[in-house]
Amino acid sequence: MHQYFPFPWLLAGLALLAPATGLPHDENPVTLPTVRIVATTPLPASGQDQAEIPAIVQSADNQAIERSNALDLTEFINRRLGSVYINAMQGNPFQADVNFRGYTASPLLGTPQGISVYLDGMRLNQPFGDVVSWDLIPRMAIAHIDLMPGADPIFGLNTLGGALSIRTRDGRSHPGNTVQLSLGSFNRRALEVESGGQHDDLDWYVTTNAMNEDGWRDASPSQVRQLFAKLGWRGDHTTLELSGAYADNRLTGNGLQQGELLDSRYTSVYTKPDETANRAGFLNLTFIHTQSRQTEISGNAYYRRIDTRTLNGDINEDSLDQSVYQPNTAERAALAAAGYTGFPTGGANAANTPFPYWRCIANILLSDEPGEKCNGLINRTGLQQENYGASMQSVTLGTLAGYRNRMLLGAAYDESRARFTQSTQLGYLTPDRGVQGLPAFADGGVTGGDIDGVPFDNRVDMDGRTRTWSLFASDTVSLDEHWHLTVSGRYNDTRVRNTDRIHAPGTPGSLEGNHRFGRINPALGLTYVDAERFKAYLGYKEGSRTPTAIELGCANPAQPCRLPNSMAGDPPLRQVITRTWEAGLSGTLGDSTQWNAGIFHAISNDDILFVAAPDQTQFGYFRNFGQTRRQGLELGLTRRQGALALGANYTFLDATYESSETMGGSSNSSNDASAPGLAGDIRIQPGNRIPLTPRHMLKAWADYQITAALSASVNLVAVSGSYARGNENNAHQADGVYYTGTGRVGGYALVHLGSQYQATDRLRFFAQINNLFDRHYATGAQLGPEGFTANGNFVARPFPAVAGEYPLRQGIFYAPGTPRSLWLGIRYSFGK
Repeated sequence: MHQYFPFPWLLAGLALLAPATGLPHDENPVTLPTVRIVATTPLPASGQDQAEIPAIVQSADNQAIERSNALDLTEFINRRLGSVYINAMQGNPFQADVNFRGYTASPLLGTPQGISVYLDGMRLNQPFGDVVSWDLIPRMAIAHIDLMPGADPIFGLNTLGGALSIRTRDGRSHPGNTVQLSLGSFNRRALEVESGGQHDDLDWYVTTNAMNEDGWRDASPSQVRQLFAKLGWRGDHTTLELSGAYADNRLTGNGLQQGELLDSRYTSVYTKPDETANRAGFLNLTFIHTQSRQTEISGNAYYRRIDTRTLNGDINEDSLDQSVYQPNTAERAALAAAGYTGFPTGGANAANTPFPYWRCIANILLSDEPGEKCNGLINRTGLQQENYGASMQSVTLGTLAGYRNRMLLGAAYDESRARFTQSTQLGYLTPDRGVQGLPAFADGGVTGGDIDGVPFDNRVDMDGRTRTWSLFASDTVSLDEHWHLTVSGRYNDTRVRNTDRIHAPGTPGSLEGNHRFGRINPALGLTYVDAERFKAYLGYKEGSRTPTAIELGCANPAQPCRLPNSMAGDPPLRQVITRTWEAGLSGTLGDSTQWNAGIFHAISNDDILFVAAPDQTQFGYFRNFGQTRRQGLELGLTRRQGALALGANYTFLDATYESSETMGGSSNSSNDASAPGLAGDIRIQPGNRIPLTPRHMLKAWADYQITAALSASVNLVAVSGSYARGNENNAHQADGVYYTGTGRVGGYALVHLGSQYQATDRLRFFAQINNLFDRHYATGAQLGPEGFTANGNFVARPFPAVAGEYPLRQGIFYAPGTPRSLWLGIRYSFGK
């Protein structure tokens, strides 16, 4: 990967500054009163007084995000918003799994998604797998965020645990020019440029940024290139805004690491490379029309294209129970006939051949079973997505039966096309944990041979088309000056059609399918507010998620798949339905203290989980799970006392399975295998805790204005331990021989420090230290078969055979957290 600083992007960004400085500015801007409102719908429009909403909405503006010195949006919300926690399963800061109340928005295909994300009314969940690519959201373009809790139906599909609404900046609210440069740990260097302004009825805003870093782990470089621009027109009653964005990112996230190897060297990786290339762009046209003092109409129309390619060097787990060291007579003959020399004629074993490859080469020459004798795989995927749509809503303020009333009516249409391709190349592991590719592929037996007599085939070439239309409504009736009743609902109708370009319809392994899903999701809430802004609320909400094309393409237990790299078969899956109850109190103490306390209870039926396939390591399939529950307590407190601002959020989260289920659990010591280390299933019982869901989360922070120019902040993020994936029955116990690792990921507490110095009106310096005490910690974990010894050598057949089967050594793999890191930056603003 080339590492260079993007001078063309820099010049383009600086050139965009010129128009803003050359146009006149309004010398007498109008100052509008502050209104405490939040975005209660994805579309840009006048919001609703948060006191009337039957929930606690967490909000932040651009100033709070800037003061945090956070790298991107996910880092900020992980530090400051309650009930949010991160699993860095990919190992890249721009590819985090963001969790809220036990529901996830992840960039990784195959991860159950449960949070919807919108930017200026445009849905950011991608149509193929509902994933969210956080690296496509430029931090500097963000003006405001609102995190809506619960299964709010107004926000449409995938809103099971909550919805994140992002508003971007414009030239009226953010005039002037800014250049920001930061440098720091891991050879990170980042440049951000923004410019905004207005002239008469027109306003404009543009920001571009470029970031390069080597990463803190081995072979983990990344580069991010983002551009966002908006052009607006504002008339007497109508506002039009056309925004566009482009991103071209190269991310390396080398994922989980075997526990023993992580203890030996914290920066090590399991295998490499693990690269994701995202190239994306969109256009989004929004409008707001004030028809009268009582009626407002808003809407948007958008087009988006995303091209994603991945390149992963992986260990071939199918080789771990094979004899991969000493070539037999036929293989030695094939090697000699092909001109190879130096291969062992006898006695090769794990002790003297730590990285074997001769049997791999020989089996490719013989077209026999390289899929079992080659210990390395190079998996490549390509995903091209196009989606477009439009939505419109009206908000009317009036009276209903003599009561003050706020009514919202809306409709939306979204359509997408996606093409997913995947290939697997065979090869062998090298001592530096890379994979040397060879001219053999999992192509149905053409070059890759067979596995146990079945052609080795991981190919995928599939088209997926998804179309959703929706009708939604919400009505808030103020029964008097204190009581507010809100009723809302949304009807979604979704069709998913998959077309297989390899397997004909009706043949084994075909991905062909045509599916339709429809449902009405209701919500009801009651709020009491007194004159002192004390608030009590009670609410009920329902939300749903339809199976995506990738889930429908991998739902047959008879034909499991390797995700995120392949799919096969598509019997129907059911929609996920989540029902949420929540209640709480909030209020103020004097003029400087705000507090809130709430409880929530969410039941999800037919959760879609990716479960391991029996007797096939690395493979699995999607299936509906009976019932899961996420419930808990949330507490929040903020206080400002002179130059000091304090805040804290605490969450108790109880996330459990509520149905019995059997699933693959070969790496779990409690499985039903006939002997330790062999493949087997585990039984999940009601009450078992869902993996990677901590029970306790605490966020605390303090901002102090030391002088008029100098400020400092300290931030604490504390998360309790949780169970590892693969330990869904919470029963795994290590024996130190066949099973290692505890089956849990430990809790952690991190302290971050930040400071800003305003040298002049235009010039600001800032510094940030993350993980001040340099804690080694993990944000996630997963059980799996170990392919390396404690000293880092590859090993197959670590134990003698049991009834003809070879046990494997099963261990725990961690997602290590970033060590202590320091960044320094300078920010220069002018033309404001």
